[in-house]
Amino acid sequence: MKILEAAQYLRAVTRQTEDMVISVGEKLSCLYMTALLQSRNVQAAYVDLSDIIQFEVDKSLDEAFYLKIGVSIADRIHALGSEVVPVITGYFGAVPGGLLKEIGRGYTDLCAALTAVGLGAQELQIWKEVDGIFTADPRKCPTARLLDSVTPSEAAELTFYGSEVIHPFTMDQVIKAHIPIRIKNVMNPRNKGTVVLPDPSDSHSLRRPGSSFRSRSSLNLTGLDLSNKPKRPTAVTTKRGIAVLNVHSKRRTRSHGFLMSIFQILDRHHLSVDLISSSEVHVSMALHSEISMLSGNGEEELKIESAALRGAVDDLSVWGDVDLVPGMAIISLVGRQLRTMVGVSGRFFSTLGEHGINIEMISQGASEINISCVIEEKNADRALNVVHTNLFTFLD
Repeated sequence: MKILEAAQYLRAVTRQTEDMVISVGEKLSCLYMTALLQSRNVQAAYVDLSDIIQFEVDKSLDEAFYLKIGVSIADRIHALGSEVVPVITGYFGAVPGGLLKEIGRGYTDLCAALTAVGLGAQELQIWKEVDGIFTADPRKCPTARLLDSVTPSEAAELTFYGSEVIHPFTMDQVIKAHIPIRIKNVMNPRNKGTVVLPDPSDSHSLRRPGSSFRSRSSLNLTGLDLSNKPKRPTAVTTKRGIAVLNVHSKRRTRSHGFLMSIFQILDRHHLSVDLISSSEVHVSMALHSEISMLSGNGEEELKIESAALRGAVDDLSVWGDVDLVPGMAIISLVGRQLRTMVGVSGRFFSTLGEHGINIEMISQGASEINISCVIEEKNADRALNVVHTNLFTFLD
């Protein structure tokens, strides 16, 4: 209450203050869980990590910073003794720039990962309200199936392109320590869930030593399952809230530094690009924001609400004609076997076309484990189902 009263009096809330307010709920939950366990004759102890950072912190939160936190958490848990069950807060103290700003709402998963690394755990379990990772969102696609396992790269792609899987930085910390991550359901604890395991092919280089070139044929031989069982994508996912930003160059040929200048402008206005597709005189970029960047219904009534986007459009107009296409979504196929699935792109796009779903732009990741395209947001759920039916269900 004192924090809230101070904020009300000052009429200002710093990022550190915001973090402290949000942490109160976690502390109350942990105190309640500790009391509940103790009432069931479990020797539990409440562990508040809000003061765990007892060392000097640089502005940049580097790898050494997180390693120190992991060690500090492990020391505090070891001090309780092996018979005690620790109930730990996800909030682990004030960090430069604020915990929510620097890490996001996945900081509790990150805290669990740092704890697992610090303790040298055999497995990190993250409990959610779903059985694990599915081939599609089961709330929107009734035929979605639970996946036994995925690779970290697949999980990262699924998270980026709309599936709520696990914070990518959380995975980095745990996978580097060779600790598997298992995602389980609090409402269905007997289900085995989905485990995130290192990809065997990630441990092999697809390039020849001392060369910048990669042999395409090596993808067929390195770490991939060459059995006769049918190959398929791992999952399909959709990401809503997309606006496509198009820049049409005023010049017939691209001038030197065209793309560089465009990305400098976007960086200056703190806008990130989810997908990009370019030609000699045209660049299309898919932008995503949790907060609507545009308002209005009809094309004539649309207004740019985001000051960052408005500034970027003004600056980009120096390079050419700029237009925005709102109300879009990204649909992505993700899977390590996409590398060796001949014709999967054609089948993906033709499936959408056969069902009257127009494609605004197309992109494929450099990792070759995802193929994405932009469609109208109103078609997102239908696209998810028809793609899942034609590229997943029919292979069973």
